[in-house]
Amino acid sequence: MPGSATDEKLPLDEVMLAMDVVDTLRHREMLVARELNEEERDKQLIERLREIYAAQGIEVPDRVLMEGVEALKQERFTYTPPPPSFGVKLARIYINRGAWGRLIGWTFGLVVFLWLTYAVLVAGPRNRELASLPRDLQTQHEAILEEAKADEAKSRGDSLFAKGTAALEEGDRGAAREAIESLRDLREQVEREYEVRIISREGERTGVWRVPDVNLNAKNYYIIVEAVTRDGDVLSLPILNEENGKTYNVKKWGLRVEKQFYDKVAADKQEDGIVNDRHAGEKQRGWLQPEYDIPTTGAAITSW
Repeated sequence: MPGSATDEKLPLDEVMLAMDVVDTLRHREMLVARELNEEERDKQLIERLREIYAAQGIEVPDRVLMEGVEALKQERFTYTPPPPSFGVKLARIYINRGAWGRLIGWTFGLVVFLWLTYAVLVAGPRNRELASLPRDLQTQHEAILEEAKADEAKSRGDSLFAKGTAALEEGDRGAAREAIESLRDLREQVEREYEVRIISREGERTGVWRVPDVNLNAKNYYIIVEAVTRDGDVLSLPILNEENGKTYNVKKWGLRVEKQFYDKVAADKQEDGIVNDRHAGEKQRGWLQPEYDIPTTGAAITSW
């Protein structure tokens, strides 16, 4: 009859039933621990198993249940992994070759990417710079020798060139770059042209005097000047401050003069508020320092 208990029974192969019983026991570890480990009778365990299968609508013969219990005890239908060995490791590697292949591929790709990045962004510029250093050193030195008229400029150029060459031979790129930068600064100084003018602008001082620390009874007089190019640009120049021995890049500085000239410039400015003759000297191409047309020692201060 439809809906009867007989129609709802699930036909199962006895071997498959026994395996299912073992699987049920294995996944019911608490049941096994309570029943088998306490050595209670197999009858009680079989009764419990029968209840489990009955709840699922499956009727299992006692003989099959007994075989399942015995199979569990004998570890039948249980997979026992092989003991560790070199062959087992090779087999596992082979089985997982897809994952290993992807990992190796990603690793290789990453290594190639890092190598290319280093070659392009680090090694390439470094090698190009290393190759250009001797050329830059030679270029700056030759330009100085060609433009310089002062023996001091040529001597300083030779000294810096020798220093840079020695640094390259020792593989010291940092020292070589410093020598090249010094040669470049020297070259700019040699090629520079400007006029030294006395400052005569409203609100700015034209001259100052100072009492030196070494002689409190004396006075040092300075005329404030600036360097102006032919295009009217005011240059910032490295000026040595005689008061502390330090060099500063400034656009104006105090040029030390005799008191008579200081008084002359002061009188000129007092007449109409301006200095009529502002020319103090000229720096020509090929020389290191300007040639002054006023009485001066060339000493200077950079602040007042």
